[in-house]
Amino acid sequence: MEAGRNRRGCLLSVVQKEHLKLEDLRDRAQGLENNYVFKNDRIPEYPQPEIHVSHLKHDTNRKGLIGIKLFRGFRNPWREDLVWWGLSVGREELRSAEQRLLQETYPNRTEQQVQDQQSFLGKFASSPAFKKSSRLGSYRFTFPLQELLEAYSLQFCGGQQPLMRVYQTHLYKQEVMYVVLVHSPANQEQFSEYPLLTDDPNAVCCYKDGHFIWRPEAMCETHRFELFRNDETQLMEARPCSPHQVYVWDNVGIALHVEDKLLEFDPLRLREKLKFCKGEKLLHAPVEFDDFPLAEATVRRFWPEDPSPLERDEEPDINKAE
Repeated sequence: MEAGRNRRGCLLSVVQKEHLKLEDLRDRAQGLENNYVFKNDRIPEYPQPEIHVSHLKHDTNRKGLIGIKLFRGFRNPWREDLVWWGLSVGREELRSAEQRLLQETYPNRTEQQVQDQQSFLGKFASSPAFKKSSRLGSYRFTFPLQELLEAYSLQFCGGQQPLMRVYQTHLYKQEVMYVVLVHSPANQEQFSEYPLLTDDPNAVCCYKDGHFIWRPEAMCETHRFELFRNDETQLMEARPCSPHQVYVWDNVGIALHVEDKLLEFDPLRLREKLKFCKGEKLLHAPVEFDDFPLAEATVRRFWPEDPSPLERDEEPDINKAE
């Protein structure tokens, strides 16, 4: 594992060319001062659903927002090669994942058992990967995945399909990020050492039928519930557990290879996909957050051609919606 720091100054360890599940990651992390990833023997049972994601999000602060507007798109402000996006997981994605998990676990449920089943997965979706707040800034662009890929294809791939590769696994003190690299076929030789992202049913992340499929290794961060399965009634439920246990949590980062170029969008389209998001401050990674009135004024100033009010990205957090 390679040691380093990210742009926010956070310490991390990097594994190249692999997406390591937690069991394998613990083997590689022997000797590291990371107590969270080794707490697995204290963690109550929790679900590992399959989540199909059709939208990506890009969070930024006010300075980043202004740059995106002035340059009419997304580029790396530090003259690096990658523009970073995250998976956007909402209540509908989680609801579908819950139904998929139930069907896979109990494929022969009766109609009465289906009606008796209470929603439970949202109680486990308590990590930052499922929250509407942001650790990166107060402004969030959310685009349909296919729209992003089509724009990237036209601007960087000459209309060809971009390639996706297993790029890296990042281990922070409490966070694991699985990085998928998206690049032009023209750069195949440059990235040939990285495995292609395949439709592997056992992989943490893959791409299929226009969706990223994410199988979270640890979706809770703080474990307040235990998964209980009743094989006789073919029902699942989340039961409160005590004491609460704090564990690692994982997410997926999508890195678009743009070199020193720009992934361009029409300014009005950028405005349509922009919302305000509440900031979540971290002590070790100071980020500037704006309150909503300042965000409104900033957006009005830089998009005077669009008088529509700035919306808040404030759908109830999935873990509070059940």
